[in-house]
This record gives sequence, structure tokens and C-alpha cells, in this order.
Amino acid sequence: MWPLGLCITAFVVVSITHWVYKWRNPKGNGNLPPGSMGWPLFGESLQFFAPNQTWDTPPFIKDRIKRYGSIFRTSIVGLRVIVSTDPDLNYMVLQQEGQRFESWYPESLTKIFGSQNLGSLHGNLFKYLKNMVLTIVGPESLKKTLLEVESVATKSIEGWACKETVELKTACSDMIFDLMGKKLISYDQAKSTENLRENFEAFIGGLISFPLGIPGTAYHKCLQGRKKVMMVLKNMLEERRHKPNMVKNDFFDYVLEELKQNNTTLTEEIALDLMFVLLFASFETISQAIIVAIKLLTDNPRALKELTDEHMTILRKRENPDSGLTWEEYKTMTFTFQIINETLRLANIVPGVFRKVLTDIKFKDYTIPSGWVVMVCPPAVHLDPTNYKDPLDFDPWRWEELGLTAASKTFMAFGGGMRFCVGADFARVQMSTFLHCLVTKYRWQTIKGGEIVRTPGLQFPNGFHVKFFKKDKQIQDPKSEYR
Repeated sequence: MWPLGLCITAFVVVSITHWVYKWRNPKGNGNLPPGSMGWPLFGESLQFFAPNQTWDTPPFIKDRIKRYGSIFRTSIVGLRVIVSTDPDLNYMVLQQEGQRFESWYPESLTKIFGSQNLGSLHGNLFKYLKNMVLTIVGPESLKKTLLEVESVATKSIEGWACKETVELKTACSDMIFDLMGKKLISYDQAKSTENLRENFEAFIGGLISFPLGIPGTAYHKCLQGRKKVMMVLKNMLEERRHKPNMVKNDFFDYVLEELKQNNTTLTEEIALDLMFVLLFASFETISQAIIVAIKLLTDNPRALKELTDEHMTILRKRENPDSGLTWEEYKTMTFTFQIINETLRLANIVPGVFRKVLTDIKFKDYTIPSGWVVMVCPPAVHLDPTNYKDPLDFDPWRWEELGLTAASKTFMAFGGGMRFCVGADFARVQMSTFLHCLVTKYRWQTIKGGEIVRTPGLQFPNGFHVKFFKKDKQIQDPKSEYR
């Protein structure tokens, strides 16, 4: 007869072995996509979050495409995930929102963005909030905002040109935050006792990091950053309630009016989460895209020359060269839009889009089980040579044949389906206007930095330090006619 201790040990070993086997060999009602689930709980998280210094498809994704094909299974931070790099499956997932799939974030991201954030809401409430957001970033609003965007860009670049060097990540984030802070909550850093922009720094650092909420980790700092920002926003909301603006001039005023309505579905929690996400999404993603555009243009004088020529032509056609940018002029910026599309294709600022599966899905030879999560992977589609010739080349001219589509099966910079980014046009306006102000009056030189790291989000670990020159001044490097 075995000793009791040996029996217990054997039982534990068998139980753990069985648990590990079940984890690594999940069951479904059909043929699951191939792949590895890694170790229980951790899955393949370490490989997924491993940093890499490349514009190419992340190694985690690329290696598994070679091994398993365009659709594979994995586990990330305990989640059962189907990764899709297949354009047809991606299209189905994004188009069938609310039918067979629903928008979903991992719990770690929900803690950061808030349980009532726009991406986690569904049905009529989502549509209601989407229409609210369109009041500030919709087409009619953009026409009125164009001169304001130009004014902020002009003032910012003028300030940069007075400095020996500028770290672009910080400078561009400050510029966009200055604009969006005023539009959303009438925030003026010079007059505020709270440095709202500074609080976002800790938030950004841990947004796409391993979700370990231990003090000292990037994720913990991210949660603390959110806590501070939300406290500031709540205090501002209370202050505005007691001292409302006589003239409704920002999004906060609009939100307050909605909260007063008897039949409103808006709550204070939803309103604050919405404000938080809008502040972050607007300045962080757009500033990243602007930096990448400058980096790519710096390395491609031909593209920079054609871009400059397009904008100088706009100035030459004006009766008054110093008059502000018009909507009609903005609509003529064809090559600029090509630059933006190509920048967003290469930058891949959003590494993945998550959707939860509501019912078993049959696709090709596979069954995607209900309850699993599908991660649509835009970088793998944007950098696939079957979709784009020489995909790692910065080639804005490729869009002459492709057409300036906002979304398609092979271009998902702004998502797709009913959750297509409501701020897509606003982002294009901001980028186009900034480039107009930059290339018509300034040249620049890279001083240091500019190297990228993906973790899997895009970062510039050493910054991107640049010196700006007014075009009427002699530039130090005679070879840099356009830089």
C-alpha cells in the first residue's frame, strides 16, 4: 500500500498534467485553427509583448504565420485568442459587429479606459455616444475647426524653430493636446493648476504592456495615471456645474446639457470615461502619426519635394498668400492624402483590434468557438507583399492606383464596420494642416534618435530630436535642401 504522502503527490502531478494537457489542447465543435496555447495562464504573453525594432510585421505574428498560416490560435494573458491576418476573415469580423461578434477589450485595458468607455458599449448606447462625438469631429465641425487647427500648428512650429533642438514626441503631443484640450474641456495649461497633460505620460507608458499591477511596473503606473486624470476631470465637471459657461463653446458644455435631460441615457461615469478616451485617442495617436510622417519624409527627399510643391502651389494660387487655409484648398491635397495613407499603413499604430465571438463561426476549414476572442491584426495585412508591393518601402505613389480609400479589406488604419473610427477625418485634417504649415515655411534636420521599438505598440525609446529652420535662413547642411 502506498504511503499517504506519495498518493497525494501522485494525485497532484496527474491533476496538473491533465490541466496542462487540456489547456494546450482546447476542444471545440469543429476543427480549431492550428497554433500553440503556451503555458497555462501565461500562454504566449511574453513572446507577444517582447520588444522588437522593426517596421515589419511583429516577429510573434510573422513566425506563426509561417508555421500555421494566416489564422492561428494562441493565448495571451490567460485569454483564448484566434489571431487573424486573413483579409476576408478580418472583414467579416469588423462588418458583423453585433451579430456574430462584439467589440471587446481585455480586462486589463478595460481597467485603463473605464468600464463605460466607448469601445466597450454596444447597441443604441454606442450609437448615441458616437453621434455625440460627431458633433466635434464630424464634417461640418471640421470646416469650422480648420483655421483653429492651422493656428495651433503655426504657433507650435514657430516656437520649435526658436529652439536649438526639439524632441518631436513631446512637442507634437503638447501641440495636439493644446488643441483638443481646448475643444473638449476648455483646458488651458497656462491657466490651470493641474497639469493634465503630465498625468497622461504615466498612462501612455503602460497602455500596451504586460498587465502586472505591481507598484513599479508600467501597467501599475498606467493605472495611477488614469486615476489622477479621472480625478481632475471629475473636479472640472463639478466646477462647471456650479459655474456653467454662459456661451456653450466646448464638448463639456454639450455633455452637461445632456446630463440635465430627464430621459437621457448618459451618466456621469459614461461621460467621464468618454472624455478620458477622447483626450487620449486624439492627441496620442495623431501625434504618433505626425512623427512617423516626418521621419519617413526625412528619409525620402523625393516625396518631401513633391509634398512641398503641392502646398506651395496652394499658396501661389491665393490672392492673398497670408490668408488662412480654406476647406476647398484642403480638398485639393491629393499627394498629402497619399502621404498620410502610406504613413498610417507603415506605422500601424494600432497593433490589434479585439472582438468577442458570440456564436460558433465556420470559416474555411476552421471553427472559431463561441466565447473565444478574435484579434484582427492590421500590421500583418498592411505589410503583406500580396497586398502591397515592397511593403516595407515608403511609397506614397502606390495610392495613385489603389485609390484613397478610408477602409477596405487590405487597409484598416481606422478600423472598419460600424466601429470605423469617428475621428478619422479629424485626424486627416490635423495631419494635412500640420504638414501644410511645416513644408511651406520650414526645413529641418535630424539631430539624434528616431529609432522605433514595438512592445507591441509603437514607441520612440530615444526620442526623435530635430532642429527646425525657417526657409529664409541658411541651413547648416547644404545637402539637406528639403530637410
